[in-house]
Amino acid sequence: MDLIQSMDISASGMKAQRTRLNVISMNLANANTTRTEDGFPYRRKTSLFQTVPVAGTFAAKLQDSLDEKIYGIKVSDIVPVEGEFKKVFDPSHPDADESGFVFMPNVNLVQEMVQMLNANRSYEANVTAVKTAKDMAMRALEIGR
Repeated sequence: MDLIQSMDISASGMKAQRTRLNVISMNLANANTTRTEDGFPYRRKTSLFQTVPVAGTFAAKLQDSLDEKIYGIKVSDIVPVEGEFKKVFDPSHPDADESGFVFMPNVNLVQEMVQMLNANRSYEANVTAVKTAKDMAMRALEIGR
């Protein structure tokens, strides 16, 4: 594996974590949305990851067919998370039922913040890997002088 491929792998990880952070931000923004277009409260979403071969030149693809394949990652889908909505008693709320209960989204703010920190750390790890590959390439060029 060369340095460019290692950067491609890290870049795919950064792209996937960026999408994950966008989904988490959407969940946090809709934590109090009691009615969506379909008439139900907002349902928390999560991103699913999938490994994919690292795209490259024809020579790299030929090498992959001869050796082990090198994989990156991508977001394969963004899916709603099943679960019960929180039932809160608030008879003054416009979306309250005849008993005075409002169904709130299944978004847990603490869980979303933990997921956000996890995605942020994963993104930072990929940035560090790219920086390390760049530093190795620069040192290799210095040796050639």
